[in-house]
Amino acid sequence: MTTLSDRAEQLRKQAREQQATIEARRQMRFKISVEKTGEERRQHRRHDMERQGIAVERWDGKRRLGQPFGEIVDISAGGVRIRTQQGGIRPDQQIRLRLELPPYAGIHPFVDNQTQGVRGRREWVGWMAVSRVKQVDEKNVEVAGRLVDMDEMDRGMLGLYLSTQPLAA
Repeated sequence: MTTLSDRAEQLRKQAREQQATIEARRQMRFKISVEKTGEERRQHRRHDMERQGIAVERWDGKRRLGQPFGEIVDISAGGVRIRTQQGGIRPDQQIRLRLELPPYAGIHPFVDNQTQGVRGRREWVGWMAVSRVKQVDEKNVEVAGRLVDMDEMDRGMLGLYLSTQPLAA
């Protein structure tokens, strides 16, 4: 039978071990830049997809037809940066996109939950709210924005899919 002082000593020992584990995990984490207020700047980690040459289409919902828009530079579960030659794009504009990403290691980037059961799928059609437009060279422009109408199941699967891809700088 243990006495109260023995039990208190056991609890102190457990607390010290937990503190040591927390400190060890803290040292292993990536260094994330923080704002002066102490908040992290990004909610989702960006992943470099430029080398893969994945095309993005500008989607016309009425005709159910996509037109070439550009290529993905980097992507996260919350947004995308696209290099395009199309001009006339400005911040605060919304663009309807069609993203089609290849499955990787048996993981599909999106989920088809419209049918009976849940199945993986490669494409997503939705809106991007343009937040930044940057001229790269004479012909190309980089357009960055948030994927605003993606449901949480697709956002979660995209995050899992991207965790297998290299991080962007």
